[in-house]
Amino acid sequence: MLKVVKFGGSSLASGETFNKVKKIIEADNSRRIVVVSAPGKRFSGDTKVTDLLYICHAHIKYNAPFDDVLSKIEDRYREIHASCGLSQDIETEFLKIRSTLSKKTSVDYIVSRGEYLNAKLMAEYLGYTFVDSAEWLVFNYNGKVDFDKSYENLAKIMETYPKVVLPGFYGATPDGNIKTFSRGGSDITGAIAAAAMNVDMYENWTDVSGIMTADPRIVENPRPIENVTFAELRELSYMGAEVLHEETVFPVRQKNIPLFIKNTNDMNARGTLIMEGFDEDEESKNVHFITGISGKKNYSIITIAKNRMNEEIGYVRKALEVFENFQIPIEHIPSSIDSFSVVVASKHTEGIMHELISALNDRLKPDSIDIANEISLIAIVGRKLASNVGIAGKIFTALGENDINIRMIEQGADEINIIIGVDDINFKKTIRVLYNLSEVDE
Repeated sequence: MLKVVKFGGSSLASGETFNKVKKIIEADNSRRIVVVSAPGKRFSGDTKVTDLLYICHAHIKYNAPFDDVLSKIEDRYREIHASCGLSQDIETEFLKIRSTLSKKTSVDYIVSRGEYLNAKLMAEYLGYTFVDSAEWLVFNYNGKVDFDKSYENLAKIMETYPKVVLPGFYGATPDGNIKTFSRGGSDITGAIAAAAMNVDMYENWTDVSGIMTADPRIVENPRPIENVTFAELRELSYMGAEVLHEETVFPVRQKNIPLFIKNTNDMNARGTLIMEGFDEDEESKNVHFITGISGKKNYSIITIAKNRMNEEIGYVRKALEVFENFQIPIEHIPSSIDSFSVVVASKHTEGIMHELISALNDRLKPDSIDIANEISLIAIVGRKLASNVGIAGKIFTALGENDINIRMIEQGADEINIIIGVDDINFKKTIRVLYNLSEVDE
C-alpha cells in the first residue's frame, strides 16, 4: 500500500507539532510521500509564515526595510530546528534566500520559500529525502499545470527515492521560474502527487477531525461527516462550506483515489472519507439522511411574470441573454407556468439593478418584475435524499414549526441536494433547525 499524506500549516507550526507529524508517519509505513505547508499560526494572534513572506515582498517592492520581517520568519524555523534537534545548516539556507531578494525577485519565489524550508526540515526529521517541487511539478506558461509531465517526473523520482518530502504550494515553469498556486495550494500539490503515483489513499491532515455537518460557528459541536462523495463535497463547498476546493480534489477524483481528512491533534479520530461512491455495507452504517448543510447570504431573487409565458418560445433565453450582457452569473432559475425567478448574488447587481430591470422590461415586456433582496441560500446535501420518501416534507415541516418562511425551493437534477431560500435574518436559525433535523435517525 502507498499513501500520500499532506499536512497543513497548523500541523507544522512548531517543533511540538513536528513531533506529532513524525508519530503519525511512523505509525504507518505506507505513508511514504509527505507534502508540507509552511508553518501556520502557533496561537491566537500569531501570523502565518506565508503571510509574513507576502509582507516581506511588499516591503521589498516599495523600498521599505524588510530585515525585521525576514528575521521573524527565520526565527520560526530556528525554533523548529532547535526543538527537533536537527543538524541541517539552516543558516546557509537563510543566506541563500537573502542573497536573491531584490525588486526583481518574483512574489511567487519569495512566498514559496515557506514550504521549501519547512520541507527541508521535515525531511531530515523523518529521515526522508527532500525533493524540491520545482523539480517535478510543471506549470505551463499559461499558468496551468502540465499534469502528464508532472506525473511522469514524480514517478521517475520515486523510482530512486522510496520516501520523500515535497514542499506544497509551488512548482516551476519550463524555464525554471517558480510558480505558485493560489492560497491553499499545498492541498492541490498533495492531490497531484497522489494522482501521479496512483496511490491507495490520499490523507489530508489538518487541525479538525474531518468535515463537519454544519458550520461550528453556527452549530455548537456539529458531528463530523464520516463518509461523503465527491459530488456532495462539491455541493457543500460551492454553497460556502469551508472544505476542500474543487481544484484540490480534481486529480484524485479523476483517478478514483480515496481522500481522507484527518486530525493531526487526534490521530486516532476517524475523520472524513471522501470517495466517488460507497458500497452498500458502508451506506447501511449511515443513519443520517442529511450528509451536510451549508449556505451563503446576500442573494437577490428577480421574479419575472407574464401570462401564457409557456407558449412563447425562447422567453427564458431572452432573459438570460440580458443577464449575460450585464456579466451577471446566475445561481438558480426556479420556474412555474407563467413565471420564473433568477437568483443572483446581490454583489453582482450593486449599482446596476435599475439598468438591469429596465433592460429586462424592454426585452421581455413582462406583466411584472419583482425583486427580493437579503436572501440566503442554504443547501441540504445527502445521498439518501433521492431514496427516502418524505424527506422534503420533514424539512419544510421543521422550518414551518420554527416560523421560518421559505422564499425559494429547488432540487438538483441528481437529487443529492435541496436548495432553499430564506430571509437573511433567518440564516443561522435555519441551519440550526436543519442540523437538529439531521440528527434524527431515519
